[in-house]
Amino acid sequence: MKILLRYTVPNSFTAASLLLGLGSVVTMQLGDLELAGWMIVWCGLLDVLDGLAARLLKATSSFGAEFDSMADLVSFGVAPALLVFHAGLEIGGIAAFSGAFWVLLTASGMFVLAGAMRLARFNLSTAKPRTGWFAGIPITAAGGGLMSTAVILLVRYPDIAASLPLHLYLPVFLFVLALGMVSTLRFPKMVKRDSRFINAFQLINALATYYCGITRSFPEFLFFMGLFLLVSGLVAGRLTRFD
Repeated sequence: MKILLRYTVPNSFTAASLLLGLGSVVTMQLGDLELAGWMIVWCGLLDVLDGLAARLLKATSSFGAEFDSMADLVSFGVAPALLVFHAGLEIGGIAAFSGAFWVLLTASGMFVLAGAMRLARFNLSTAKPRTGWFAGIPITAAGGGLMSTAVILLVRYPDIAASLPLHLYLPVFLFVLALGMVSTLRFPKMVKRDSRFINAFQLINALATYYCGITRSFPEFLFFMGLFLLVSGLVAGRLTRFD
């Protein structure tokens, strides 16, 4: 019974993340893009708790890894792609079945496909980078960290959104992140490092992220910190040499 309970805790976080991802899709269909975006952010918070609980309880398993990937595809692949697609229609003013509509739809589909391939490669590849590094941009960072907060900002700043050529920016945004996910670029994991400064930065950033997510505040911080971590992480991956 204790063993069953130990595995139930991280899997419950995973299940909650998957259901929140589904809830985000329903919410955006009802027209509340900002809440749908925050729900994807909450999925990211649950995803961290999922992994943390599995390690602390020593409850890692093949089932848990596969279940987590299925949930990630919904919460950080399908839901963010549809969120950006709806943002293009409702905020960007893209007309249904126009040329821009099909481009955005294709970009959304490419993002989901890239996310699925990224997750499959992560689960199956035996030639993984050294501990502490991902191969390619994680789908959680692309869909949960950047795309959801980007749409939240578009909703909160309608004047800025109206001044941007979103029919161009949104598909490019999706295509670039899709390519980043299936690339072999090294991207750092959030793990304990030798540098106290880096460890302190990671802890402070994690606490700030949970505060912003739970209180639904400062999406500007979440987006620009996510962008900073993405760029700096990719640079670090290029500059770091492994023995």
